[in-house]
Amino acid sequence: MSQIHHKTLQDLEFSIILESISKHCTSEKGKHQVLNIVPFSNKPNLEIALAQVHEYQGSLVSENRIPNHYFDAIDSEIKLLKIENSKLLPDAFLKIANISSTCNELIIHFQKFKEYYPTLSLLTDSLEFTKSIIDLIFKVITNYGEVQNKASELLNKIRKNLNEVRSQISVSFNRELAKYNKAGFLDDIRESYIENQPVLAVQAIHRKKVKGSVLGTSKTGSIVFIAPQNTLNLNRELQELLIEEKQEINRILRALTNDIRPFHPLIIEYVELLVALDVLKAKALYAQDINGIKPKFSTAQEINYIDAYHPILLEKNKSLHLPVIPQSLNLSSTQQIIVISGPNAGGKSITLKTIGLLQVMIQSGILIPVDEHSTTHFFDHILTDIGDNQSIENQLSTYSYRLKNMRGFLKKTTKNTLFLIDEFGTGSDPELGGALAEIFLEEFYERGAFGVITTHYTNLKVLADELENAVNANMTFNAKTLEPLFSLLIGQPGSSFTFEVAQKNGIPYSLINRAKKKIDKSKIRFDKTISKLQQERSNLQRNTLDMEQQSSKAKEHADMLAEKEAKIQEKLESFQTLYDTNQKILNIGRKTNELLNKYFQTNNKKEFKTNFEKWILIEKTKYDKAHPKVKKSKTQKVKEKQQKVEAQKVLKQTEKEVLTKVVTVREEKKKEEKIAAEKKASYIFKIDDKVRLIDSRACGIIEKIDKKKVTINYGMFTTNTTLEKIELVVAAKKKK
Repeated sequence: MSQIHHKTLQDLEFSIILESISKHCTSEKGKHQVLNIVPFSNKPNLEIALAQVHEYQGSLVSENRIPNHYFDAIDSEIKLLKIENSKLLPDAFLKIANISSTCNELIIHFQKFKEYYPTLSLLTDSLEFTKSIIDLIFKVITNYGEVQNKASELLNKIRKNLNEVRSQISVSFNRELAKYNKAGFLDDIRESYIENQPVLAVQAIHRKKVKGSVLGTSKTGSIVFIAPQNTLNLNRELQELLIEEKQEINRILRALTNDIRPFHPLIIEYVELLVALDVLKAKALYAQDINGIKPKFSTAQEINYIDAYHPILLEKNKSLHLPVIPQSLNLSSTQQIIVISGPNAGGKSITLKTIGLLQVMIQSGILIPVDEHSTTHFFDHILTDIGDNQSIENQLSTYSYRLKNMRGFLKKTTKNTLFLIDEFGTGSDPELGGALAEIFLEEFYERGAFGVITTHYTNLKVLADELENAVNANMTFNAKTLEPLFSLLIGQPGSSFTFEVAQKNGIPYSLINRAKKKIDKSKIRFDKTISKLQQERSNLQRNTLDMEQQSSKAKEHADMLAEKEAKIQEKLESFQTLYDTNQKILNIGRKTNELLNKYFQTNNKKEFKTNFEKWILIEKTKYDKAHPKVKKSKTQKVKEKQQKVEAQKVLKQTEKEVLTKVVTVREEKKKEEKIAAEKKASYIFKIDDKVRLIDSRACGIIEKIDKKKVTINYGMFTTNTTLEKIELVVAAKKKK
């Protein structure tokens, strides 16, 4: 059982979250279970529950998607199974068979994909897989919810007799119908049915001429409905057989119920599995709606929520297409208590409720909308004091009620407690109430509890500054426009902007000055100092942002210059390579020209050959020095040889696969060609079809069809041919 009080869940509006989740359930039992979710009382069970939701969430986009687990409610059927000699109806058996089949499929699925769903598979580990329930039911009941003929020999015999009697009734009635119709005794409608029994529509004046029982008359009395005597006798026999059939069906259903009764505990376990999966599916789908994740549970005592959203506000603003500003908040051994101050309507209470609601959700096995790097902690108690807690029932004032609440806090607060107090100390004289609030805060601090409070009291802001592991915080405001920025700033208290807000709302300046004279000047100076600090911080943040933007632009410019320099360097290197290549070609040409000129002058072939070979040798020596050969070791040569052999094997295997594929493709092509040929052969040509002669590219339009002869118009000329020699290009469009 959860140690988190119902009042905490009520203060944080946890029921709204449960309502949103329940909308994703497909069963009433699942909805009921969701609406009764409470936080877990121990961490191991919570870790399993969160892992199961996380795994189900992953299955929504996985190839190994969890099979459908919809089921029909069978609460009344389960109750009946407990009662000896009770009888279930065919529809109830079909529901049980469907549940058994669904659970068998789930057991197989989770066994097969146990590595994908290590915690979800725990749900089916102890469940029995059996086809006995399904076999027993479908041996007796059909898929359409009827008792089968073969369910018993007696039932089979009764139904054969029923068919025979029905056939006799039909023959007998048709004979009587034809007889009296020929005699002219029947009305135009001839026949009708009364209580599932065929009757003759006899004209009232001929009623005594027809043998049988009168079963009714028309409104006007002109028609008398008579069941022929022979048909009446057969119908009595039919009714007796129907009674026998009903008795035998009841006996069979009672026997089947007795056969299924031993599986009663297993059926309950099956339903529990399906309800559990329905709840997990609802949690996973809700997590998709709010981008919920499973934060890591820290071994240290700390909460570090990064970019945390209030889920109710997130859903509401999403429907209104409005933005939501996330909050980041950290509680740790060095930042044990946060005191948030500042003017009203700035978002203090929302920030307070965000951390409380997210903590309650995660401790209830519900994924939360925070950054994936966020961490949290499991608290034994989460205590809240939020809103106007005036108790009409107990005739307590707001302050009395809050004092009673503080008494409860003092009883339960330990090192593993998270407390959240909105407008701490209000409801009494500011100085007296503030002093008592200060003592409470010191007590919570000494006990090592974690907490977030909101306040306007100066003494609590001062205390937060004095305590080593407590910090002040404020919700940022635009000091000029007094518009809230909905961003939490840790490190300094916030000004209440009391007189500034009053002035903005049209209160005369003279009245504000009179109010200022009535209070301690030191308080005004303190509030002004805080206001000034907030303004300076706001200016500093704005300047920092400007500097960051300028720095970013400078970096982008530097990156652009570096990129240009790299491109220029690359071009220079390519130009240098081109120049060296051209110089080498010029040198070769110059040397070749020199040797040729000398040869033309002397006409000495031997000298030309010797000089040319000598020059080639010099150039080769230079090349070898610039590109020295690397001697390969014996191991490298063996390795290269093996690689060549492997490459040959791969090549042969590829060739084999390609040839196989070619054969397959050819066979498929032949099939396609055969289908196309059959389609072509069955096609009936029409006027305006676009066609061409076989083995020809020129296309024309059919102008005239006369039996097998066809006239084709090519635009500039027409030609006559036969239907066997043409093929379809585009069929003519159907005329509307």
